[in-house]
Amino acid sequence: MTIKLDRSLADLRSWRPEACGMAMALDVIGPRSSMLIMREALLYGTRRFDLFVERVGVTEAVAASRLKQLTEAGLLTRQPYKELGSRTRYEYVPTAKGRDLTPVVLALMEWGDKHLQPDSAPLAVTDDASGQPVRVGYIAEDGTERTADDLRIRPARHARRAEPS
Repeated sequence: MTIKLDRSLADLRSWRPEACGMAMALDVIGPRSSMLIMREALLYGTRRFDLFVERVGVTEAVAASRLKQLTEAGLLTRQPYKELGSRTRYEYVPTAKGRDLTPVVLALMEWGDKHLQPDSAPLAVTDDASGQPVRVGYIAEDGTERTADDLRIRPARHARRAEPS
């Protein structure tokens, strides 16, 4: 399975992936612990600081730093809560921008389950209504599923979009 390159991109020495979306995303997300915090927030519903520390396995200082970074990047928002007899604290809730990372988090989990789990995956992602397994894939704008062999990378100015009918 190979994603094809547009002819203008075939000579890899003749161009650089300027403003690469992947590089920019990694600059925002940062280290492994940040992605694990996003996994917790997006997939498992973790919201509170102490639970991020416990579940991600980082120090309080690292969790505070990563949560601040993810909040400043607009992936999480801080929402106040107060338990009876306690001071106001904050929980971390994914924003729309943060929720858009869900397919990325699921794709990494799917890849790790397929290639790195010694026996089988410990969790399964399924359709809530039918119970059928769900996987991350390539979907064209018309809703049809594609494979990597069906894809082509082009300069954006040449990208073709289907015109509305």
